Amino acid sequence: MNRTISPQNTTRHFLPADFSLSTWDSVKPYFDQLSEVTIQSAEDLRAFCGQRSELESYLSENFAWRYIKMSCDNQNEDLQASYAQFVNDIMPHASVYEDVWNKKVMDSPYVDELTESGFAIMFRGLKKAIEIFREENIPLFTELQNLQTQYGNLTGGLMVTIDGEEKTLQQASALLESTDRDLREKIYFLMTTQRLSLKDELNNLFNELIQRRHQVAQQSGFANFRDYSFASLGRFDYSPADCFEFHEAVATTLSPILNELAAKRKSALGLSQLRPWDKAVDPLGRKPLKPFETGQELLDKTIQVFTNLDPFLGDCLKEMVKLDRFDLDSRKGKNPGGYNYPLEETGFPFIFMNAAGQVRDMVTLLHEGGHAVHSILTKDLSLNTFRNFPSEVAELASMSMELITMDEWDMYFDQPEEAKRAKIKHLEDIVETLPWVATIDAFQHWIYENPAHSLAEREAKWLEILNRFSDNITDWDGLEEIKGHIWQKQLHLFEVPFYYIEYAIAQLGALAVWRNYCENPTKALNQYLDALSLGYTVPIREIYATAGIEFNFSQGYIAELMDFLMQKIKKLETNS
Repeated sequence: MNRTISPQNTTRHFLPADFSLSTWDSVKPYFDQLSEVTIQSAEDLRAFCGQRSELESYLSENFAWRYIKMSCDNQNEDLQASYAQFVNDIMPHASVYEDVWNKKVMDSPYVDELTESGFAIMFRGLKKAIEIFREENIPLFTELQNLQTQYGNLTGGLMVTIDGEEKTLQQASALLESTDRDLREKIYFLMTTQRLSLKDELNNLFNELIQRRHQVAQQSGFANFRDYSFASLGRFDYSPADCFEFHEAVATTLSPILNELAAKRKSALGLSQLRPWDKAVDPLGRKPLKPFETGQELLDKTIQVFTNLDPFLGDCLKEMVKLDRFDLDSRKGKNPGGYNYPLEETGFPFIFMNAAGQVRDMVTLLHEGGHAVHSILTKDLSLNTFRNFPSEVAELASMSMELITMDEWDMYFDQPEEAKRAKIKHLEDIVETLPWVATIDAFQHWIYENPAHSLAEREAKWLEILNRFSDNITDWDGLEEIKGHIWQKQLHLFEVPFYYIEYAIAQLGALAVWRNYCENPTKALNQYLDALSLGYTVPIREIYATAGIEFNFSQGYIAELMDFLMQKIKKLETNS
């Protein structure tokens, strides 16, 4: 493979090189200039698309930095104000122009002359955006954006005190791997008590989000927000009915495996009752794995893992280090979770996470590193729409990276046996991830199909869905309130509705990529990188085909990949 990293994309042709956004009035002349463009040829249309892309890429990166800085320090009022200023002052105005521009493109008689790769996908998306746009929704989008940030502000400040030391929930969760069962139980209740302290606020916040989202859907001519979301997310390749089939397939295929794993854990731990605080500890009573001590150590090791897989991959992360594009350690005043945020103008993304020394943190950086490679591979595509790939493709990049790096995981551990434990844990986590994704997705469908539900109905439906996709071995006796509200820890429900089924679709794709990699590493890696390099210039199914896999989440395909996965786990366990 002879891939190289190109420099940052900072050359501007439309905006002045020294342009800096302050207020809407500072950027409005460029919006007006684009709106007044007369398109008299295919070349004019192509040039218009390029200028629009440049302006949108600048604005996207400006907004990204405001979000990044706020999520790194969510108690800083100046950073919150800067973010809010963009949401309230820039976004509402820009969205009106976007609709005008979409119509300018699609009404052009020269559309059919732009036949280069990517334009057909772009035009399909613009057509859908025109169909669903309603100017009366703009104030609602602003309200929603502001409401969504409240989730991170509320939950990011949750702390527990352990032995006189204040810890974030992410840091405290590492102790759930302790071999001391009494300590695990203590930590579990400390964490869940903190989460439950916000249950009413989070329920009220969720109610407001549901109400406004439903209003957006109705004003756009949809029966509910689910149907609106499928249109706005550009889901051209599958429908809600396909999601319901996926739910059923997961419940049928994965439930026996979940019960098998839970029963095996219960037996290995010698317990009469398997409780929620028993799910993270090593079943053989070995001390918790510690793949790193600090975020810097985690980053250094991950760069080496990427380099060992292919030097190009390591170079991607090294370039991001030069540009200071990482914030990895967990601390107070930081939003929960992790992300790779594309920076569309300069081309090199930012990785944010809350590392606390656990295997899951290691996997998170591998995951976000996969996203980062994807961003870098596509940063030189000519238009921003070509670089804005759907989540089903984005998550394929990240989840595949988790798996194809596994042969290099010895880098994180002193002993080969520890690396093997980490691999088994990760593969078992995948088995548990698919049902959890189905749980969250099914819950969302019900929420937005029934937007007027009561809190009691919500909790009852949540428990019904959760029980459908969970093992029947874990004992929740006395923990009913906790169980009824654990959906509140899933930030996607609050911040990015309906962005979750993609994890399952992509997880299946990633397993297929890994299966290919196990058979022919060089070929599979090249196919994977070739697929990512396409961005969103061809349909999803073609991207998956380029990766050498199927876009498929049927019951038969799930069963086939689960057989492969369980065989890998058993092979690791027997060390054969």
